[in-house]
Amino acid sequence: MDTLTVRERSRRMSLVKAKDTGPEMAVRRLVYSLGYRYRLHAGDLPGKRDIVFRSRKKAIFVHGCFWHRHEECRLARLPKSKLDFWLPKLSGNR
Repeated sequence: MDTLTVRERSRRMSLVKAKDTGPEMAVRRLVYSLGYRYRLHAGDLPGKRDIVFRSRKKAIFVHGCFWHRHEECRLARLPKSKLDFWLPKLSGNR
């Protein structure tokens, strides 16, 4: 059972970032420091690539444990509420 009200849970979930997350920013800093230049979140390509190297025809996805359900990861647990929403959404990310 969730210890937060529906309103509080909604507020907290709305604060979860889809772009510019900590891991994504760390990868971007590393790639940039190595001299590579890139584009972010290219909308004309299928999927949601985080970093795109157009001239090299390469892309990097920075996968989060929650969203991509990494096996044996403690952060890959299912939410306790609205499973009818979360199960299809998360299974599509694997």
